[in-house]
Amino acid sequence: MSLILKNARAMVLNPTSIQNCDIRITEGEIASVSSHLKSVRGEETVDLSGKIVMPGFVCSHTHLYSALSRGMPAPADSPRNFVEILRKIWWKLDEVLDEESIYYSALIGAIESLKFGTTTLIDHHASPNQIKGALDIIKVAMSRVGMRGILCYETTDRGGMKRRDLGLEENERFLTENTSNSHFRGTIGAHASLTLVDDSLTKLGELAEMYDNGVHIHVGEDKADVLDSEKRYRLNLVDRLEKFGVLRKKSILAHGVHLSEKQLAKVERSGAWLIHNPRSNMNNSVGYAPLKWFGQHSALGTDGFPADMFEEAKFGYFRNAESDDRTEFSRLPSMLQNGQKLVSEFFGRSFGTLSKGSPADLVVLDYNPPTPLHTKNLHGHFLFGMNSTAVQHVMVDGNWVVWDRQVLGIDEQVVAEKARKVALKLWKRMHG
Repeated sequence: MSLILKNARAMVLNPTSIQNCDIRITEGEIASVSSHLKSVRGEETVDLSGKIVMPGFVCSHTHLYSALSRGMPAPADSPRNFVEILRKIWWKLDEVLDEESIYYSALIGAIESLKFGTTTLIDHHASPNQIKGALDIIKVAMSRVGMRGILCYETTDRGGMKRRDLGLEENERFLTENTSNSHFRGTIGAHASLTLVDDSLTKLGELAEMYDNGVHIHVGEDKADVLDSEKRYRLNLVDRLEKFGVLRKKSILAHGVHLSEKQLAKVERSGAWLIHNPRSNMNNSVGYAPLKWFGQHSALGTDGFPADMFEEAKFGYFRNAESDDRTEFSRLPSMLQNGQKLVSEFFGRSFGTLSKGSPADLVVLDYNPPTPLHTKNLHGHFLFGMNSTAVQHVMVDGNWVVWDRQVLGIDEQVVAEKARKVALKLWKRMHG
């Protein structure tokens, strides 16, 4: 399929650029960007009348399985710290996930993500009683709405060695079966250092080395993770990951809240990615990541919150501005754009640009700026003016997946009604 987007206002967050132009899309890629492109016979033309076109957003760390937890009854005994939040809420939830709840969690999360302008999700999944084939269930749900994804299963020791090995096998199976898939890639998932003994980290590092891949793992989200490594293994957290080959290119380290400047510098040198999740950090009261020490390999995730990357960037900026560690104005929009570079490493294509050859994963915004909009104040408009309600159309791989704020090929009302029934059953299993 070939089409031209006429009268577009092409915009990229980092490096900032704004261009009035036409965009030709052929076979899922941007074929040319120029003013006054002429259509050829059989070519579709869409007049955007000056609307903004941006590369689709990436959520660089999330948990789709949490999508049906919204409004879920709180535990009778309220958690007093982060580890208790895990034990009393999330580890109880993932234990009762079945095929149906995994599917509808992923489908609801994918539908919402697309309507927010997020075209790629890097998901971190856990379902200890439904491990084998779990990633395929998520893939089927995301494929139904045309999303891209990088998926993994959360390997952990907390359910015993049999479950740990099943997690390793699920990661390896999905990774090897999707090496040439245009919409999906696999990586190797792990929960956190505090739930992984040395033998488990060894196996994760060996798997990453074998397939020239990385490990997607929570790192330093709470002080408990840091203290566990120091007390049980006499190593700081980053050195422990390095020792077993987990700290490497393509590894995705979520949070990094309690890492030191020296540790963060080591992460940057390794080529691993640090993913900042401000809403989750605030919600769990674990502290706030020292963004001034984050390097170029840093991006933005939601850690299970809906993948509204406008909102995540705003929360990140305002929380950081409130602290004594105020970062530069452009930091959060730039971290959001960095998610495209992370995805490019996995797919071997240049995502996140509006240049010839870039995948046509695009968002059309109906944003009418009340003040001048140019490259020098673009981040100001993004943080203080734009939001996800401006998302009108979304394209993935050259195909429209959202048109006029509706996901194509999906009856959203029917899906939502079914999801509510599935959620009730899930909650009942969780609370006995």
